[in-house]
Amino acid sequence: MTVMVGPNGAGKSTALKAIFGLLRPMRGRVNLAGRDVAGWPPHRVARAGMGYVPQVNNVFPTLTIRENLEMGAFTRSDDIRSRMADVLGMFPDLRQAVRKPAGVLSGGQRNMLGIARALMLDPRVLLLDEPTAGLAPTYVARIWERVAAIAATGTAVVVVEQNVALALDHADWAYVLIAGENFMDGPAREVKEADLASIFLGQAQRDRVAQPSTAHTARNGQ
Repeated sequence: MTVMVGPNGAGKSTALKAIFGLLRPMRGRVNLAGRDVAGWPPHRVARAGMGYVPQVNNVFPTLTIRENLEMGAFTRSDDIRSRMADVLGMFPDLRQAVRKPAGVLSGGQRNMLGIARALMLDPRVLLLDEPTAGLAPTYVARIWERVAAIAATGTAVVVVEQNVALALDHADWAYVLIAGENFMDGPAREVKEADLASIFLGQAQRDRVAQPSTAHTARNGQ
């Protein structure tokens, strides 16, 4: 499991979108199982073995849990019942309510469904953007438990997370993004020893200095 952490606006979510093909990278490579998929459209990246779960709009609210999972298997040509049973086995909350519309689920359950749907293609790599944002502590713990279980099956998991301490506690490797650049990376246990609070605060202070004051902006009518 790899995590990307950094202050707001550092480029974490943008990096995930570029990796998955939602944004076209200006340069660089995205290597997936020996192939450079940089610039491929998302549906080709998904077929090549990558799943992506955005922070918002990660389920089809009018469809049931089962129907959402069926949509996640859109490129499979085999019988998906076995895969669906495996995925539901990883998410007991969902298994007990497969006929419920996704729109009536709690925020934590929706995030679990988004992850489960991405797993229907049995991806080599799973990208998760803020999977615990805005959730109660109980669901935060449950989602990290599920994410760890997914990584334990051999799927590479890349997580963008605002809760830095929690992310580093679960990860094997970590990247710290500052102002759109990789400030540092390494084993998560080593990154955790860095003074990340000062690093993040320093970036916030630089951003404030670079921006015009509110009073100046108001005087110029902007």
